[in-house]
Parts: sequence; structure tokens; C-alpha cells
Amino acid sequence: LSFSSGQKANGLPLDKSSRSKKQKQHQRIRKEKPQQHNFTHRLLAAALKSHSGNISCMDFSSNGKYLATCADDRTVRIWSTKDFLQREHRSMRANVELDHATLVRFSPDCRAFIVWLANGDTLRVFKMTKREDGGYTFTATPEDFPKKHKAPIINIAIADTGKFIMTASSDTTILIWNLKGQVLSTINTNQMNNIHAAISPCSRFVASCGFTPDVKVWEVCFGKKGDFQEVVRAFELKGHSAAVLFFAFSNDSRRMASVSKDGTWKLWDTDVEYKKQQDPYLLRTGRFEEASTMPCRLALSPDAQVLALASGSSIHLYNTRRGEEEEHFEQVHGECVAGLSFDVTGRLLASCGDRAVRLFHNTPGHRAVVEEMQGLLKRASNESTRQRLQQQLSQAQEALKSLGVLKK
Repeated sequence: LSFSSGQKANGLPLDKSSRSKKQKQHQRIRKEKPQQHNFTHRLLAAALKSHSGNISCMDFSSNGKYLATCADDRTVRIWSTKDFLQREHRSMRANVELDHATLVRFSPDCRAFIVWLANGDTLRVFKMTKREDGGYTFTATPEDFPKKHKAPIINIAIADTGKFIMTASSDTTILIWNLKGQVLSTINTNQMNNIHAAISPCSRFVASCGFTPDVKVWEVCFGKKGDFQEVVRAFELKGHSAAVLFFAFSNDSRRMASVSKDGTWKLWDTDVEYKKQQDPYLLRTGRFEEASTMPCRLALSPDAQVLALASGSSIHLYNTRRGEEEEHFEQVHGECVAGLSFDVTGRLLASCGDRAVRLFHNTPGHRAVVEEMQGLLKRASNESTRQRLQQQLSQAQEALKSLGVLKK
């Protein structure tokens, strides 16, 4: 399913001599880095390998059907999630003309995606049009967003409501845009520098972390008719003693997790009445020594039961109920992990960091379901509830059994 529009690579004729030179260089690099391609693990569900350059970012579509990846090979690839567990992994290719994308995000309706352009230093929107043969045509909209940032970009996002786009740069700036490319609001985070920023799944909040030991959260307010009103401070996660390196929201935005240079991760209850000055509750603190010396990434499973932490090319999975490490994968990629994300179901954890995306079975997630259902079954009073719980319990146990990791 390759979508070249009859042009040679991005409108440039392929230079044969430079290509063979490049190939030779690649072959040399491959010899020096065998581990990049030879990662195996009993919990590895799949490896997606179509990019010829390093993948810097990935994003699951909200309907769970697709995964988008972008790499420095001037392409964005759209993968079908339904064949992740099959032998063949199909992907469709969108070319990024005369540039490459460093960040990619799906629109909420899954009919478009946005990218951040490495050289253009701005946002570009691609529309996805379904074709009769079942594939898609990708068309960049004629106008890129105007250039407004003064420092390198660290993240972009689209609100699930489709009402706004967020871009954040490594100074202290976060911009809130409408979908036409007009700036609605500028946030100064006052965190010396931004390390990460994100929109909550409920689309109400924008949050950021940086040099300061807190995560700051703002509410993006719209009127009854959907008109933008203002951005106001909502609440903060306070409790770390050094810079916060990364954070994430649970699917319902009622939980957040953070990891800090102080060598700990924390899980928070953010389902609070912040307008009445109620602060988030700290639910759990866990140790993660690697964070004191290295940049880290973090992903929280949709149900907030599992926390994935990546530093360098290693990934660690913790259960958030007790704060214990349950799985840990070494040298997953030939480069540092550049992206970490659970799929929409929470059954798989995806990571990118070289030319491949690796997908892991989320065994701690299945174990959490087993534990929760067993607890609920003891208290269940009526038969239909018992049957429903029993069914979920059996499914989770089956999943663990098929992976050969069912603890007696």
C-alpha cells in the first residue's frame, strides 16, 4: 500500500551514486550495531519495520485502528493495528515534501494528521482521503502554520474535542492554536525551560513540566457556543524535589503520573475540585534511580494500572497499586527510546527509537485485571455481576496463560 504520487522520492530524482554510497555506509553501520535489529523477548508481540530512517515519534488514532510513525526518511507511515499480531505488517506511506517530520499526531476524527517539520520549523496538516480500493490518499493542505516559536519544539498535540492544537517549545512557551492556524493564547510556563507538555484526554487541560519540581496544569476554556474564551491556571502537582522529566494522563484524565530527576515516579489523583482550591492527592511514589542521571519517558496505561518508564534503550513496567517493577526490557532499540505509548486497549505497549516500532504484551495490565476481578467477585452480590466479572477474569487469565506467564 505505497502511495507515491508518481514522483520520484519526494519530487527529487534519486541520485544513484549517493544512494549506493549511503547503502554501503548503512551496511557498515549495521555491522557495528547488531543489537538494533536483534531484540527478542518472550513478551515482544511485533516489530514494525518499514522506515529506512530513525523514528522520532508515533501516535495511535483515537478509534484504535491506526498507528502513525514519522522518521527522518521523509515519510510518515500509517499502520493498521488489526494486523499487529499477524506476520505481515502493512503500512501506507505519506511523503513529506523536501523536509521530514519530527512529531506526528492524528486528528480526533482520524481523517487527518499534523506533523512538525524539521527544517520548516512549523506545523503541516495532511488530510486522509479514503480511496475506492480501501487505501488512502494523503494530501498536505496548501498553507503551513505561521512560524511563531523562537526555540526548538518539544511536543505538539490536538485536543480530542478538535477545538484546539497545542505546540510547546523548549523555552517557556506553549501556544494554543485554532485549527486554521491562528494563535488563540500564549502560555508562559515560568519553568526556566519546558521538557514536556501535553493535552489531557478530556481536552480541558494543558500541562507542562520542566526545570522546576512541579507539573503545572491549565484549563483551556470555551464558551457555550464553542468559542474560545481563556486559559486559566487549574492546579499543580507538587511533591518532587527536582526537575520533572515527563508526565502522562490516564484515559479519563482522573489520574496523572510523573517522573523526576529526584529518582522517583509518582501517581496522582487529579479528580479534584481545583476551583475550590482542592489539590491533587499523591497516591503512590516509586523509585526509578535512572531518572537522576538520564532523560526519561513515561507512559500510563489507559486504566492507570501500569506505568511504563524508559531511560536510554531500556523499558521498565511497574504496577501502580503497589509500585513494584514487574517487567523490564534491556536494549530494546539501537538508539534511545524516542517514544513510548500504550495502545487504545491497553493490551500493548509500543516503543520507538531506531528504525523499528516494538510492541510488547502488557502482562502487568492483565495481572491487574485478575487481581481486581478476584477482589470484586468476593463482594459481588448478584448473579449477572458475578458472570460479567468472571468473564473478564477468565479473559485476563487466558491472555496470561497464552503468554506463558500465568502466576499460580
